Amino acid sequence: MPELLPEERIISKIYLIRGIKVMLDRDLADLYEVETRAFNQGVRRNIKRFPDDFMFQLIKEEAQDVLRSQFVTLKRGQHFKYLPMAFTEQGVAMLSSVLNSDRAIMVNIQIMRAFTKLRQMMTGYEDLKRKIEAMEQKYDEHFRIVFEAIKQLLEPGKKDVKKIGF
Repeated sequence: MPELLPEERIISKIYLIRGIKVMLDRDLADLYEVETRAFNQGVRRNIKRFPDDFMFQLIKEEAQDVLRSQFVTLKRGQHFKYLPMAFTEQGVAMLSSVLNSDRAIMVNIQIMRAFTKLRQMMTGYEDLKRKIEAMEQKYDEHFRIVFEAIKQLLEPGKKDVKKIGF
């Protein structure tokens, strides 16, 4: 199956909001090459397919944070008329039942692959983190012995000191 979009383009549109990896309605509409308004209309017509763990609407602060992260500084007129909807991986998968064009199906497959690749990368990161922590614990024990030996060498020997005076 030929790739319609570079993987980097898809991955750059995946955000971490509320501790969940999501894609915004306007980015998905852009990838599917439909207007955001039409995209959201299709979703609203099938709202029963999108429970809260599949899709949620951003609050104003979250929307502004996303906008700032993309444009660095907000210019006059750069704001959301409507608060964006965020789709989790399951929500994006559900979109395939709502949007039936050939492009939507192919883009959806690519998005699912991108989410899978990110999950694999995160798993690899967690494995690496655990290995590093294990090494730290292992080598901290060895170095603790070395540091104790150094401290003993640096401490002056305890001698019987004669008191001056009575």
